[in-house]
Amino acid sequence: MLDYVVIGGAQAGLAMAYHLKIMNKKFIVVDGEEEIGASWLNRWDSLKLFTPTEYNHLPGLKFDAPKGHYPTKIEVANYFKLYVDTFEIPVQLNTLVTSVRKAEKGFYVSHKNGEIKTKNVIVATGPFHIPYTPPCHTKASAEILQMHSNYYKGVHQLQEGDALVVGGGDSGYQILNEISKDASRTVYFSGDTDVKSLPQNFLGKTLWWWFTLVGFLSYSKYSWIGKKINSSTQPVIGTDVKEILSRTNVIPVGRTKDALNDKIIFETKKITTIKNIVWATGYRPNFSWIEGLELDADSYPKNYRGVSNIKGLYFIGLPWMFTRGSATLGGVSKDANYLANMISKKGKK
Repeated sequence: MLDYVVIGGAQAGLAMAYHLKIMNKKFIVVDGEEEIGASWLNRWDSLKLFTPTEYNHLPGLKFDAPKGHYPTKIEVANYFKLYVDTFEIPVQLNTLVTSVRKAEKGFYVSHKNGEIKTKNVIVATGPFHIPYTPPCHTKASAEILQMHSNYYKGVHQLQEGDALVVGGGDSGYQILNEISKDASRTVYFSGDTDVKSLPQNFLGKTLWWWFTLVGFLSYSKYSWIGKKINSSTQPVIGTDVKEILSRTNVIPVGRTKDALNDKIIFETKKITTIKNIVWATGYRPNFSWIEGLELDADSYPKNYRGVSNIKGLYFIGLPWMFTRGSATLGGVSKDANYLANMISKKGKK
C-alpha cells in the first residue's frame, strides 16, 4: 500500500510531490495525459503566462528564464518535465482516475487499467474540468464551426467568414485580440465591455511586483478584503481591452441569448453571417468521481486549506482555496507548504 496517491501532474501535483519526496513518503503521481505538461500544451498556440518568470517558481527549483520574461506554454511544460527529472518524481501517465473510494484502512483509486490502494489521496486536478458551452449552441446550424476555448489553437482552425467570440475574461479577450488582427474578418464579441484591464508593467515594475507589494495575492478568502476581491469582477491582465474594442472590425453585441440555424440572437441584434464561434465561457468543476465528498455552493469540495471532510483526502490547486493565488503557478507553493506541514504533523501523532 502506498502512503499517498497524487492525482494530477501539473503545478499543484508536482509541488506536493516535492514535499512528499522530502518526507520520504511512498507515493506516486498519476495523470490522465500522455506527457507531463499536457494541460498547458493543449491550450492555444500563442498562450503566455500572465506572470513573469520570477513569480513562477515551484518549490526547490527556479524557473530558468530571464527576469521579467513571460513564459510560453511550451516553456512551462518543459519546466514541469525538468522538475520531474530533477527530483525523480514517480509519475504514472495515461492513468485517468475514474473513482476514489474510502476503505477501512485507506482508499481505492480506480482507473481504466486497474486500482491503486493508498493510505491517503491528494487531488491536484486543477480548476479546469468540464468546458461549459451554453445550451443554445445546439440550435445553431451545423455549418457554423463551433469550439470551446479549451480546444482553440489558433486562427488557422477557423473557416472563412465572420467570427463570434463569447466570453469577456482573460481567455475571451486574448482570443478576440488574435482573431481580430485580420482586419478583413468581422469579429462579433459577446461579453463584458466594461471590464477593467491592467498592463503587465507599470512605472517600471511588473504588475505582479505591485500585487506582491500590496498583498493582493496573499489575502485570505476568509478576510474582509479577500471576500471583497473574490466577489468582484476580475480584471483582464496584459491585454489592452479598449484598443481591441476600438478596432473597426470588432463589433460588441451584448449577451448571447439564443440561436436558430444560421441566426444568432443577441441582446442588441440578430446576425446570420457568422461562420465561426469560439465559446470562451469557462468551465464547470467535476468531483462526482470522489465518493462521499461534500461540495460547497459552487460545486467545489468543502475544505480548509486543502483538508477535506474525509480523513486522509486532501486538495491542492483549487481556485481561491485560500488566496487569490492558490490556483496559479506561482501561488500554489504556499498552499503546498502549508499542506505538507499539516501532513508532517499528522505523521508525528
